[in-house]
Amino acid sequence: MFILASNSPRRKEILSSIMEDFLIVPSNVDERITHLKSSNLSSDLAKQKAYDVFARYPNDVVLGCDTIVVFKGEIFNKPKDKEDARRMLRALSGNHHVVLTSYTIISKDYEIAKTVRSDVIFNELSEDLIEKYISTGSPMDKAGAYGIQDDNFHLIKKITGSINNVKGLPSETLMIDLKKLNII
Repeated sequence: MFILASNSPRRKEILSSIMEDFLIVPSNVDERITHLKSSNLSSDLAKQKAYDVFARYPNDVVLGCDTIVVFKGEIFNKPKDKEDARRMLRALSGNHHVVLTSYTIISKDYEIAKTVRSDVIFNELSEDLIEKYISTGSPMDKAGAYGIQDDNFHLIKKITGSINNVKGLPSETLMIDLKKLNII
């Protein structure tokens, strides 16, 4: 069985567009690790999540993922609270940042780990827009305090790279690996 080690509705939706049959088993890994460098954080967390679930399902194939937003060297993970979301959205307003999504696919026979980068430029956000967006609750469970799928708020000016990567699962790269492994 193929297992997605995540309870993210966005990852489930993206993976469903690639394959029909998979199980969702969220990992128990604490995502609030801050001592790692930004270049390693998403890959290390993806690997930890995959291995956490693989330890419980050693005869299956497990996909672990993690997404971070990097702005001027600072990691913007999921906001701690509304004030943290406000801080992130104000910082990203009108600026460029990087979204890194890493995934690890493991089984008893192999391990594949990749990190995919997308570059994002935000529109200028008014304080009113930031407050309305935060009031929806949507920013609270997303790296960088935003969801690219929340297009009714017009947050994004430009994306270079995979849109699905910004959502949390770089489907284009993942499909190549899943085909090589004869999973799809």
